[in-house]
This record gives sequence, structure tokens and C-alpha cells, in this order.
Amino acid sequence: MNAIYLLCLLSASVCVIAVDLRFRLFLGRSWRPALLVLAAGLVFFLAWDLAGIGIGVFSRGDAPYLVGLMLAPELPVEEPIFLLFLCEATMVLVLGAQQILGRSARGRSGRRRRR
Repeated sequence: MNAIYLLCLLSASVCVIAVDLRFRLFLGRSWRPALLVLAAGLVFFLAWDLAGIGIGVFSRGDAPYLVGLMLAPELPVEEPIFLLFLCEATMVLVLGAQQILGRSARGRSGRRRRR
């Protein structure tokens, strides 16, 4: 058994969560609603994966970097961790971009008033 992919996912998740908490973007802003959004995203994407597995679109394939534990046929244990990472990273990117663009717009409007 190999855990490289799982360790990479966990490391990347810790980094994204650290940025999130530092800049109070998603979990750092309001953790209870954020956890509900993450849970909803996880349920949606797991249902999507299971439907894809059921109709034969998704399969595990030959992946030497997985732990080897399966939650269901063709569903490795790393998949829900990846899906949580995907949802968290998406929310951090969207809310971070929103924050940056909001500052930029406020800065431009402040400069216009001075002239």
C-alpha cells in the first residue's frame, strides 16, 4: 500500500485551510455555514461519482499511489478527501478573488473622488 496521493491531498488541504483562516475567507469567516456548504458539496459530488460508477463511466483504474482501501467498488478512500479539498479550494478562490476585486474597486472609486 502506498499513501503518496493521500498525503499530498492532506498537505494541500492544510495549506488551503491555513490561507482560509488567515484571511477569514470561508471557514475563517463563519465556520458553521461553511461546514454545511462543504457537506452539501461532498454529498453532491459523491452522488455524482456513484452515479458515474454505476453506469460505468468512472473506474478506479491502475493507480499505484493510492492506499488501496475502497469505500465502494471503484471508489477509493481518497475520493471524499479530494472532493472536500476541491470544495474548500473553490470557495477560498472565489471568496479570495471577491475580496481582492472588492478592494480594487474601492481603491479606484476613492481615487476618482480625490480628483
